[in-house]
Parts: sequence; C-alpha cells; structure tokens
Amino acid sequence: MKFLLTFVLLALASSHAFASDPSPLQDFCVAINDSNSAVLVNGKFCKDPKLAVADDFSFTKFRYPGNTSNPLGSKVTTAFVDQFPGLNTLGIAMARLDFAPYGLNPPHIHPRGTEMLVVVEGTLYVGFVTSNQLNNTLFTKVLTKGDVFVFPQGLIHFQLNIGQANALAFAFLSSQNPGLITIANSVFGSKPLINVDVLTKAFQVDNKLINYLQAQNWFDNH
Repeated sequence: MKFLLTFVLLALASSHAFASDPSPLQDFCVAINDSNSAVLVNGKFCKDPKLAVADDFSFTKFRYPGNTSNPLGSKVTTAFVDQFPGLNTLGIAMARLDFAPYGLNPPHIHPRGTEMLVVVEGTLYVGFVTSNQLNNTLFTKVLTKGDVFVFPQGLIHFQLNIGQANALAFAFLSSQNPGLITIANSVFGSKPLINVDVLTKAFQVDNKLINYLQAQNWFDNH
C-alpha cells in the first residue's frame, strides 16, 4: 500500500513537472543553427556559452509598429525562440500586437503556452472559450490601457480592437515556443485541403459554403 501511494505521488509530481518547458540545467543556451555544436537542448543547438554576447539576450523588433494594412487590420510581432535565440531553455516568450481601428487578432490556439496580455494603448474586446468538458463557455472582457487578461494554455482565444483609434498590447507566454494554430487558416486553408464531406458534416452546412471558404486567401497576421 505504501509503495502504491508513493508511486501515485511520484506520478502526480512528474505530470506537474512536465506541464511546461523543462527547467534549464545551465545558465543559458543561446540557440544556434549549427549541427556541429555539441549540445542539443529543447530542439535547438547551444552556442558555446563562452562566445555569448549581450546581443544574444536583446530583442529590438518591438521598437517598430507592425503593419496593420491587411485584411485583419492587425499585426503580431513574435519574440519566440526562433526570432529570439536567447530565450532557448528559459520557458518564456513575448509578442507585440498592433491593431488598426476594429482590427482583429482572429481566434487561435497556443498549444504549448498560457498567454498573459497587457493593453498599452486603446480598447480591446478579448475572450476565450473553454473545452467541451466545461460546455464551451465563452469568457469575454473589454480591456483598456493598463488592463491585463490571461488566456489558459490550449484554449481558443481572440482580441478585437473596438475603438476608433489604433491599439497596442503585449503578450507574455509561458513557453519559449508556445506554437500557434489560427482556427480558420487551419480548417479552411490546410494544404492539402480537408475533404469537403468532413467539413460539411462537422459544420452542418452545404458544400457550396465550404467550397467558398476553402477558396479564400486566409491571411496570416504573424
């Protein structure tokens, strides 16, 4: 009985420990695309730490507003590990979100990270939808300058600028590579396309609508 209890406790502890990015076993591991490097950590080769410089830990692309002249009226500038190699093994990432008036960051998922959003300028209508287990409940909030909202890992969420002026927000994510699945792009813009019969039955609509949606040019604002 004691053995069984110990096993259960260890299993629970292990599942909690691996619920996010692994903890680093060194000061840092600046990612580098060099197969000759000796160490592979979190899917990236490590730069020799003795060759690291301050620029490895600096990201400057947030200085510049994103181009929102697109069908969605929004632009997301990501500082994930692929854009910011110094994040490797640190378990964090960021993004800058620029919105034109009534611009939308469409419904999407981060499969590997929780997101915390802070509004810097403007007014955003934000929300997320729970899983089937919680009856697909929608939680929404109107945020203004200085407000913060959290989107749990893996749940569909969105942000819409409901103001008549530009809006700006920053997102902080609990993974160096939280991933991104934009719902409409993935469902209607997959390559190759999902069989029409699958989508007509899933969405309970006729095939003309599905054909129309699959023919659209689904824009990626990242």
